[in-house]
Formats: sequence, structure tokens, C-alpha cells
Amino acid sequence: MSPSDAVATTAPDREEVLALAERYLCPDRVRTFRALGGGIVMGRREGYRIHDVDGRSWWDLHLNGGVFNLGHRNPELVDALTSALDELDIGNHHFPSLERALLAERLVELTPGARYAVFSSGGGEAVDLALKSARRATGRRRIVSAAGSYHGHTGLALAAGDRHTAQSFLSDGPDEEFVQVPFDDLAALELALAAAPTAAVLLETIPATLGFPMPSPGYLAAVRELCDAHGALYVADEVQTGLGRTGPLWAVEREGVVPDVLVTGKGLSGGLYPIAATLLSERAGAWLEDDGWANVSTFGGAEVGCRVARAVLDVTTRVSTRTRVDTLARTFAQGLGAIAARHPDWLVEVRQAGLVIGLRFAHPLGGLVMTTVLHEAGVWAMFADFDRSVLQFKPGLLMTDGEAAEVIARVTAAVDGLLDSGLLGSPELAERLGAIRGPDPRP
Repeated sequence: MSPSDAVATTAPDREEVLALAERYLCPDRVRTFRALGGGIVMGRREGYRIHDVDGRSWWDLHLNGGVFNLGHRNPELVDALTSALDELDIGNHHFPSLERALLAERLVELTPGARYAVFSSGGGEAVDLALKSARRATGRRRIVSAAGSYHGHTGLALAAGDRHTAQSFLSDGPDEEFVQVPFDDLAALELALAAAPTAAVLLETIPATLGFPMPSPGYLAAVRELCDAHGALYVADEVQTGLGRTGPLWAVEREGVVPDVLVTGKGLSGGLYPIAATLLSERAGAWLEDDGWANVSTFGGAEVGCRVARAVLDVTTRVSTRTRVDTLARTFAQGLGAIAARHPDWLVEVRQAGLVIGLRFAHPLGGLVMTTVLHEAGVWAMFADFDRSVLQFKPGLLMTDGEAAEVIARVTAAVDGLLDSGLLGSPELAERLGAIRGPDPRP
């Protein structure tokens, strides 16, 4: 009997699933996670807990980039999906529908500067649409973005993102069309904008895969001013930082910044039905008034997904949810700060905006190390691929005080155990880290 026959006719076996995935699906990823400690083959999941098919469980502090902001299989969102299936399906992308119209109205009402909403099936597609809109609105082709950024793996999004990744697929655009500058460097951005007419400045408000470096106070507002001065549109990629993770619905609101285009995704799905949105200002979305078929997405704005997304917005915008986020932000700031104070030579920086948190460690692969030791401690948190000294640490918006306390206790014990074990600098750890493939850490 082949592994596929076994998986189909019996309860899933972890090693059989891993063998299938390594053979047919994602071989390097399977090998990477094996080197980090075995990897997780997901079985049952609920709230902020995920379980392996063998029954072991972890606290989910990765959330698939924020897809599960409101938890796995949130009962209110599951109800929205199942009730939608009683009467709806994907719909037809040519026709208006009540579900699409209601979600568009809600998103525009919640987003300063927005006039239109265009739906996609994922964040990369939504970023592509943002850049196409900027080019059409300005009549320019040039895009400026931040080095080490991540905007998705589709066409324009990939070309505007991390250069190494784009080059690996021969998808990097011409240098005169796709220009990158260091994040949080206004002087470099001003020089780039002055060098040639630019359609858009595309920025993650807090770059996720770079390890959540925080923008300096006033940086985003100054970006807005530079875009205005040079006739470029400001595109805010809030796929990972939006939907209440930093406190307000959109992270740009922390500085009172109004972009020309804002992109959201991941958490908008509630973890149940893929959906993303590009929110366009009147100028950026003027093409919608002239050409209704300039952009078509068969699955963008699937009606059942729209129903779920409206429920996501209902939960996310409640006063009780914002209060919970603020409380959790203080709790984690205190708990992680205590670990940093106890081990200042290991945890050298806690980067935090609400529940967007990056933990930088003294070792250049410290994020990888912590992914490994936390996996063993029952906490799943992912290293930042473009700066592997950093661990991405993303608590859920609705965690209870007790859940937060347990996570902090596990992280504290894991750090204590690591530093007491002598594992750092050992041949065992070097061998495990040496088995990790993929792009080299970015500066």
C-alpha cells in the first residue's frame, strides 16, 4: 500500500504525510522544518491552539501572517460562513451583488481616503492591482519600494519585493522601473523620487519578513509629503499589519497618514475563505468609472467570502476587541521586556507596535534558534526570513489573560533553558542550522 493509500483510508500518519509533501508538494520546506525540530502536520485546531495529527499541541504565535488574528475556526466566523452557504456561492465576477457591495461600502467607510474597493483572492494579487492603478493614474511606470520588503509572489508584487526572491524566478523588473531604498531612510527615498518620475511608493507599514523594524516617529507622514511633492501615489501594504493588529484598524492611522491606496488581506478571510482588497482613492480608482473590465478576478470578492469578511470587520472594530488588543499589548510588552532585562546579551531588542512584535537576538540566526527551542516548548513562532536574527511574534487579538500568561511563561522557560543548556555555539546547533536552506539572511 502506498503512503497516499494509507493517508486516504486511515487516520493521518505524520511521517506518511511528510513523505507525500516532500515528494510532491514542498520538498525544501519539509526538509527545513525537519531540521528545525520536525515540523507540524496540522490536525485539530481551535482558538490560538494548533495540534499535530499525533496530538501534540502548540500556541500559535505565527497565525499564518495574521490570517488567524481572531483565532482558528472562530465560532462567529464559522457561523457566518455556514449560513452563507445556505444561499450563496462564489457568484459571478461580472455581476454586482449585495454581498460585494456591502463589504465594499464597509471597507471604504472604515478607511480614510478610500473611495472604491476592488477584491482579489490574495494579497499579492491585491498589490498587483494597486500598482497597476498607480501606473494608470499617473501615466508613469516607476515603482519605489523598501529593500527587504515582501508584497507577495505574483507579478508586479514580486518584482517590487525582495530582489533575491524575484531574481530567482527571473521576475525582477528593469532597474529603472523598480527601485529600492532602505526602510525608514527619508534621505534615500527623497533622492529616489527626485531621480525620475515615479508612479508609486509601495511600503509595508511595518515590514514583516524583515523582522518588523519600526518606522521612526514621523517617517510615514514624511513619506506622504514626499509623494505629494513628487506626484507619486503612496501605497500602504497593510496585509500583515492591518485589521487591528497595532490598535487602530490600519497601522498608518497611528501617525494620521492617509495613503492613496491601502491593501488588506490575510486576516480579512477569517482563516476560512480567501479574500483580499485594494482600497483606492478617487484618483487611484478613477479607471473604475471609465473601464469596468480593466481588472477581472474570477474568485476576487467571492460572495461567501464577503459574508465572512464583514463578520471579521464586525468583530475587529468592536470596542471590546480594541480594548483587548491594548491590554494584551501591555501584557506582552511587560513580559517580553522582563525576559530582555533578564537576558540582555541574548534578547537585544523588542520591537513592538500593539501586537505586531519582532524579537531580535544577539546571534545572526537567533530567530531560527528561537523557532527551534519554542517549537520544543509548545509555541509556534516563525523567524523573519530576511533577517534571521529576528523572531516574528504575533499574538492573537482575542487571547485571554490566562493564555497570554502561559505563552509568556513558556517563552521565558525556553530562553532560560536555552541559555542554561550550552546549546548556543554547540556542534549540534551548528549542524541543525547548517541544514537550513533558502535565501541568505538580508542585511
